[in-house]
Amino acid sequence: MSDNRKIIIAIDGHSSCGKSTFAKAIAARLGYIFIDTGAMYRAVTLYALEHGAIRSGIVDEEAVVALLDQIAITFRFNPERGASDIYVNGELVEGRIRTIEVSNCVSRVSAIPAVRRKLVAMQQEMGRRRGVVMDGRDIGTVVFPDAELKIFMTADPAVRARRRYDELCAKGQHVTLDEIERNVRERDRADSGRAISPLRRADDALVLDNSRMTVEEQMAWFMDLLQLKMKN
Repeated sequence: MSDNRKIIIAIDGHSSCGKSTFAKAIAARLGYIFIDTGAMYRAVTLYALEHGAIRSGIVDEEAVVALLDQIAITFRFNPERGASDIYVNGELVEGRIRTIEVSNCVSRVSAIPAVRRKLVAMQQEMGRRRGVVMDGRDIGTVVFPDAELKIFMTADPAVRARRRYDELCAKGQHVTLDEIERNVRERDRADSGRAISPLRRADDALVLDNSRMTVEEQMAWFMDLLQLKMKN
């Protein structure tokens, strides 16, 4: 696709429904830049955990905000993974942001207005040149409301919990399926109910329920959608 036709693709949706995997595959297919905004909120949460702003699962919002000026987030392409890794202040944190401890706190951290303002500004700057695929909770509604192509992904909570459970077990983390499903449902409630930038489908976003779809079927669905969009 020529540079003058490059667009912004915004992918929003519920946690653990494969948004990042889907977005990475699209970016690789189109030669676009992939930006994992969920990883950015996880990175702030990890930093807050490691610097005492979250203790015993309790988020000290003022302490989190006080840390924001210390946090610089960057992405670097990892040729071994074929995807970008996330760094905080030059330190690789890709693996550490995926723990259940971070998952249990990230919705509360991401609901803090100052956190959202900082990261939204960073995301808008990253997408300024277009040709990006960005996934998160508020990409099509807040970060890039004028994105040319918007997708809202979802899946049955039990299906999402099983996928997340299998992913964490494969990484050697000791968790229970019940714990993961509780986390998935709680994040749905927190993401949809927060006062700032709640999770919702943009009016012009197309819904992709991938509860019973393979990765190949999802990509075929997307390519049909993209071709129709580019023709119009």
